[in-house]
Amino acid sequence: MSITAVERDIESCTLTITAEFTAPRARVWQLWADPRQLERWWGPPMYPATVETHELVAGGRVTYFMTGPEGDRHHGFWEVRVVDPERGFEFQDGFADEQGVPNPELPETVGVVTLTDRADGGTVMTIVSRFASAESMARLIEMGMEEGMQQAMGQMDAILAS
Repeated sequence: MSITAVERDIESCTLTITAEFTAPRARVWQLWADPRQLERWWGPPMYPATVETHELVAGGRVTYFMTGPEGDRHHGFWEVRVVDPERGFEFQDGFADEQGVPNPELPETVGVVTLTDRADGGTVMTIVSRFASAESMARLIEMGMEEGMQQAMGQMDAILAS
């Protein structure tokens, strides 16, 4: 697995996951920019994702659902705020109903993805998830967000190698 660090900062309400890849930045960007590649890793292995809408541009929207082992579907969305192709983007991430309407009963996060070059031609990817409060952070971590993200990201190396 390419994850090199996982840091929780309760004071700043952030969860930061850093991963390193031997692939160049343009190739790692495709894991996010191509909806067919995104759905190969966005959900943990037991909850694969299906991307329904994919507009990775500022003001765009990404909608998806994850299908559980029993066929249960869990819908989510991203409201894309900022995009710097091949360098990163920022998005609001939340849970939704089947029509893509945000679920106000579950916390949302703001995600910031940053891709930087390594000296050897590889890429460092940092994902910072910002929570509205320590309570929101605790609730999502209790729901399995941290483990789910690590499991999902653990699938990236195989996609990059294919």
